[in-house]
Amino acid sequence: MTTLTRRRNNDPHNEGWRIFYGDVQIGTISKRAGVPIDVDRWGWHCGFYPGVEPDQHRSGSSASYEQARAAFERAWRNLLPQLTPENFEASRRHLALERWKHRMWKEGFKMPTQLTSGRSECFCGKPIDLASTEKHVYERHMFERKS
Repeated sequence: MTTLTRRRNNDPHNEGWRIFYGDVQIGTISKRAGVPIDVDRWGWHCGFYPGVEPDQHRSGSSASYEQARAAFERAWRNLLPQLTPENFEASRRHLALERWKHRMWKEGFKMPTQLTSGRSECFCGKPIDLASTEKHVYERHMFERKS
């Protein structure tokens, strides 16, 4: 069984961790900002989109990081049996399209939707159109890491 891993947030104003199940971020645990000192200091959120329906997401708050982590892990143990490989694949595909789209913009390429012809060129040099874009991204760029 895949174990949960944590990665510290890169945001210095948001102390906390992103929680992963394999390569899919499934939630967060972080210090709550702007709350009075006499309330729970840590918040957690379990669920991801796309892949998990909104009514399946769980969240809460706790006095300590350890309590928030335990609550998160309970929520995850309840959610995981409801998920299929397709749930995780939906998240991977969404993130691949987002990474690709941002790289296209960064490198100065237009999306097919931005051109009246509905045709463009990918940063990799392959011609793309409205009908072929998603297939192209999944086949050629699905597993590329953030640049």
